[in-house]
Amino acid sequence: MLKKLIRKNEQTISINLTERIKRAQQEQLPSHIAIIMDGNGRWAKKRTLPRVAGHHEGMKIVKRITRFANEIGIKTLTLYAFSTENWKRPKLEVEFLMRLPEEFLGTYLPELIEQNVQVKMMGNIESLPEHTKRAVKKAMEQTAHNDGLILNFALNYGSRDEIVQAVRNIVNDVQDGNISAEVISEKLLDNYLMTKDLSEPDLLIRTSGEVRLSNFMLWQLAYTEFWFTDTLWPDFDEACLLDAIESYQTRNRRYGGLKGEEVN
Repeated sequence: MLKKLIRKNEQTISINLTERIKRAQQEQLPSHIAIIMDGNGRWAKKRTLPRVAGHHEGMKIVKRITRFANEIGIKTLTLYAFSTENWKRPKLEVEFLMRLPEEFLGTYLPELIEQNVQVKMMGNIESLPEHTKRAVKKAMEQTAHNDGLILNFALNYGSRDEIVQAVRNIVNDVQDGNISAEVISEKLLDNYLMTKDLSEPDLLIRTSGEVRLSNFMLWQLAYTEFWFTDTLWPDFDEACLLDAIESYQTRNRRYGGLKGEEVN
């Protein structure tokens, strides 16, 4: 069963990309796609390059996939850029990763604005270096009125931390008399999460062959369709994203019920 979820790096039937896009757009597209971008370090190691070279190459793919997702009609693209656990990596690598948002947004922001993309971020922004915070906040402010694709970066993000913070805020509101304990529900908790203004992901993609969530959107992914690929993130392209979308479009999403036997 697990093998069915994993896309091996085998040569697929050559079909014109434009034709594949047209076919995909005739079916229901996933509104919200979340991606765990993995494999930058291994990509670099295979080429005897330093790990940071893989991260820099991965940044180029972010630009490419964002543009493509916007063009085909995806509404929200959430990218797992840096987790709360990634601070454990070597200092020089972390410092490089903290420079990437500044470089990416510094060079790509005019195009994002032109393409009507809205930049959002979820995670603990206050713990980021000042230069990273400035770049992210500038991008969010300058794209706040755009109403096209939402490009949501999960930066210094951890799902368990997010849920703990949400519970603490609910407890505080109960103690302050703003809400009563009786009204606590799944919907209420949704409103305390960092994704309160976003729809839940329809499709999760993880690259590099790893088959785990790594503390990413644990609450929000309850009914998300998963798609795993051996492809390393710097090798991920438009055809790979279409592979994932086409797989998603064959799935029968029942949300715990039976299709055709819904209870009204």
